[in-house]
Amino acid sequence: MDRLANTVRPYAWGSTTAIPELLGTAPTGEPQAELWMGAHPGAPSRIDRGAGPVSLAEVIDAAPETELGPDTVRAFGPRLPFLLKVLAAGAPLSLQVHPDLAQAKEGFADEERRGVPIGAGHRNYKDANHKPELICALTPFDGLCGFRHPAQTADLLEALDVDDLKPYVDILRASPEEDALREVLTAVLSAEHHEIARTVERAALAAEQLATKGGEHAAAYAAYAGLAHHFPGDPGVLAAMLLHHVRLQPGEALFLGAGIPHAYLSGLGVELMANSDNVLRCGLTPKHVDVPELLRVVRFEAGDPGVLRPEAVDGEETYETPIDEFRLSRFVLAPGAAPRPLHSRTPQVLLCTAGTVRLHSAAGNAAAELTLAPGESAFVPADERLTLSGEGTLFRATVVA
Repeated sequence: MDRLANTVRPYAWGSTTAIPELLGTAPTGEPQAELWMGAHPGAPSRIDRGAGPVSLAEVIDAAPETELGPDTVRAFGPRLPFLLKVLAAGAPLSLQVHPDLAQAKEGFADEERRGVPIGAGHRNYKDANHKPELICALTPFDGLCGFRHPAQTADLLEALDVDDLKPYVDILRASPEEDALREVLTAVLSAEHHEIARTVERAALAAEQLATKGGEHAAAYAAYAGLAHHFPGDPGVLAAMLLHHVRLQPGEALFLGAGIPHAYLSGLGVELMANSDNVLRCGLTPKHVDVPELLRVVRFEAGDPGVLRPEAVDGEETYETPIDEFRLSRFVLAPGAAPRPLHSRTPQVLLCTAGTVRLHSAAGNAAAELTLAPGESAFVPADERLTLSGEGTLFRATVVA
């Protein structure tokens, strides 16, 4: 096992305090958005096996079957198939969707064939992989996830009493679900900028007023009004009004599959995703929005956002998801509890988020021990046997293979 040295990404939406508080370090005054743990080429973790720090990606490239295990290599190729993060949202992230695997392969191949530079601002597909993801709250965490049923959204918009929204209300009431959602989102994202900006301003003002009156949708109205303060005139504010507003409590999670529109608004969480950078944006961003490609990828299906709570088996609390590239679980270690064995045929990244956790390994001929404090993490190669002890919370990212 190896202690990881990780990179903090300073995206503009990041909190200035949440990650420093977790790590026990002084804030720099700059946003600290994401702490990356893994072998993603954008910011791979570093380990030191006695010859100085080296990229975890390079270590895996040199001996993929040793580090990842034959099952993982056979299923996903010679690379770590997931990326673990601590995500700290101090401001809303862009409203976005991710492609499924077939769409990612097709889109990537098309842009490669057309010679679109990989770093171009208008490029949609950075790789040929899909990007399902899971976010688990460490603090109360606000987000948007999935389409609300059209009739419910019609009620919410109608209550704003904004004339410019009435055509959308009529469509949501009269058309079949998929047609209604597609038609309204297309209209919002394709509207003339001056006109839609005016509608956003009026809708946001009405939402702000309704939020102060309480009621079933008060938190959602407040969230939509907040988006308009961050992104005045952005059509993504109206697109967001089609979505569920979700507030996760610590320990609760959301799974975001392909085609599900979503955005994270505020809070600190553990995020686990497939190793990809493919994002198609709907708004709430100055970055490129490719409306035709976005509409091809979005799944126009309404439903419950599906808040996940972990299922406990033998002290391991697992968040069940329908994909194999990753699995997230956690251990809450009580004072005085007996050491707990931990073994997997696949690679693992272990992250401490509270207390102190000790990892004891008997790999090879020598025993080793690592002590993890909040925000510290370790990489465990496939088939290495550990025991856990201490008093704290440990998240475990691994592969289903």
